[in-house]
Amino acid sequence: MIDADGFRPNVGIILSNDHGQVMLARRIGQNAWQFPQGGIRASESAEEALFRELGEEVGLSRDAVEVLGCTRGWLRYHLPRRFIRRHSQPRCIGQKQVWYMLRFVGDESELRFDLGETPEFDSCRWVDYWRPVDEVIFFKRHVYRQALEELAPLLFPHGPPAPPQRRPGLRGNR
Repeated sequence: MIDADGFRPNVGIILSNDHGQVMLARRIGQNAWQFPQGGIRASESAEEALFRELGEEVGLSRDAVEVLGCTRGWLRYHLPRRFIRRHSQPRCIGQKQVWYMLRFVGDESELRFDLGETPEFDSCRWVDYWRPVDEVIFFKRHVYRQALEELAPLLFPHGPPAPPQRRPGLRGNR
């Protein structure tokens, strides 16, 4: 499902622990790390997509997490031209995402990467709150920063750790 502007609706999942860390998952067979995310089907709400993707991508049920909140609206990123499929219609130029902040309340043994039809991840790790901004592929960095900035008060009611300083001239730090 792609909207009239060329964006695919999607949910992003920020899974946190009791230490204020967030979970990054490694794309299968690659040294590429990201938050779990996935498309919203025409027949489901963003929250329904959240729980479906959570189960498919990292093996967690509703009982393993507490939903702390979500972004107020869509956050968008554009795909680099080399990733846009030129001959498919409608053309997808990027994704628009509702991001959810979750607290992991389950057991680490519940994390599984082999439950979906096509596994996307093969492992995960807990990292400092702002680390994902530097770890994710360059074209998603601004969306990660936006989501982490907006959702930080849900995890850190007395104030989040300071974000790293932006380094001028680096791609993706706009």
